[in-house]
Amino acid sequence: MYDFLAEMYPWIKSLHIISVIAWMAGMFYLPRLYVYHADAEIGSDKSETFKIMERRLLRGIINPAMIMTFLFGGLLLLTPGIIYWGDIWIWLKLALVFLMGGFHGELSKWRKQFEADRNTRPAKFYRMVNEIPTILVIGIVILVVVKPF
Repeated sequence: MYDFLAEMYPWIKSLHIISVIAWMAGMFYLPRLYVYHADAEIGSDKSETFKIMERRLLRGIINPAMIMTFLFGGLLLLTPGIIYWGDIWIWLKLALVFLMGGFHGELSKWRKQFEADRNTRPAKFYRMVNEIPTILVIGIVILVVVKPF
């Protein structure tokens, strides 16, 4: 199996990058939708439209992209000769990826609160947390490309 992974490495890496791009696109956009949704009047057409947009974005793009990111990333980790587990950068990168996954979980929880008209946070809160994926992805990319540790 491991020989097969080595042969397929360029394809797996490509699919991993594509999945990450799709996941991050959604992770950047969903909190922005929450900013506008938080200001929409409960029960309004605007609020109901945001509920549809948020559900479709999460279920149709973000969730599948995250699953594929973890799947292809896991295959990359199993590919012989790709990772030296004694390096610190890989452990830091994995920690940031799991933090991103935790933030994904929070976004899912908040979507359910909006769906039930139980959001209690102001738009300003969502503007602030909208920066979290950006900060995490900057750290992840620097760790993978520069490998400073």
